[in-house]
Amino acid sequence: MKTVMKTTLKTVGITSVRVLLAALALGAAAASAQTLFKSTLPDGKVVYGDKPAPGAVKVEETRPDTSKKGVGPGTSAKDQAAREAEALKRIEKERAKGQSATDSNVQAAEQAWRDAEAAKAAGAEPLPGERIGTAGGKSRLTDAYFERQKKLEDAVTNASRNLDRARSGK
Repeated sequence: MKTVMKTTLKTVGITSVRVLLAALALGAAAASAQTLFKSTLPDGKVVYGDKPAPGAVKVEETRPDTSKKGVGPGTSAKDQAAREAEALKRIEKERAKGQSATDSNVQAAEQAWRDAEAAKAAGAEPLPGERIGTAGGKSRLTDAYFERQKKLEDAVTNASRNLDRARSGK
């Protein structure tokens, strides 16, 4: 009976020592994990790690404060889904706001294009002073008429370009 008891005590003693060593190792790992090194290399790159980078020009050591936050539970799938749904709603609102602005820009550009087309059609007839008489008793259009027609055509072209830009969202 003494032999069995000695073997049991030895086994328990070895197991206890192993548990104690494992706990100390975990404690040491946790303590070392709390130190963060920011190393700046000669080429200007910044490296973060649990040890200073070899050959670093500058090394800063920080210890994050974990006393208040500690380690909390992970987020559940339900919480994550709720956050994603909220983010999706926010994105949709922003898109709708941007879409309404785009729609109003397109409507304004369409109206400007219609106005330019109407002005061009109304300006087809010569204004007083845009005709001059010829030697044969007829009349011809002056350069002022053609300049006005060119301006009306340019206004339609610009309105058409603006409408294209508004429709493409640029």
